[in-house]
Amino acid sequence: MIITLSGLPGSGKSTVAKMLAQKLGYRFFSMGDLRGKAALERGLTIDEFNALPENTDIIVDDYQKKLGETEDDLVIDGRISWHFIPKSFKVFLDVDPDVGADRIFAGKRGANRGDEPEYRDAAHVRETLAARVASDTERYKKHYGIDFGDRSVYDLVIDTSSQIPEETADAILAALPAQG
Repeated sequence: MIITLSGLPGSGKSTVAKMLAQKLGYRFFSMGDLRGKAALERGLTIDEFNALPENTDIIVDDYQKKLGETEDDLVIDGRISWHFIPKSFKVFLDVDPDVGADRIFAGKRGANRGDEPEYRDAAHVRETLAARVASDTERYKKHYGIDFGDRSVYDLVIDTSSQIPEETADAILAALPAQG
């Protein structure tokens, strides 16, 4: 089984994906980490990288397509991984934008990959992330004709605003289809 996690910034995608992978004995992949590395290699922040005129998503698109076609027992954290791995169990993690911004500013998201800007405060995080989500949404519609925020494409949608990551991981585990 392949589980793809999408969602809003600060919803806990990476944290929950890592927990799921550990609990299931699956491998974990982060498309955001791969894109962040590509941005850093060019001396850019992720937002500067996303603003480049060429389709920078292609860097991870072929990689995750191949994973979906050749691998199994994976948990993938990627905003549009569900699109490239249609046979996956697709999860969307939602979060109140203020809660997500507070989590990121407080550092609960985990170690900064180095491709993020320096945030002044939680309000600056929220402003930056709102612009990033708008940019991503526009980019995905332009290049793929999809809306990652369309909750109807997911098998499971969870609002993580008032949950700890363990609760979210457990809810996903409980919703997984039985393996025959």
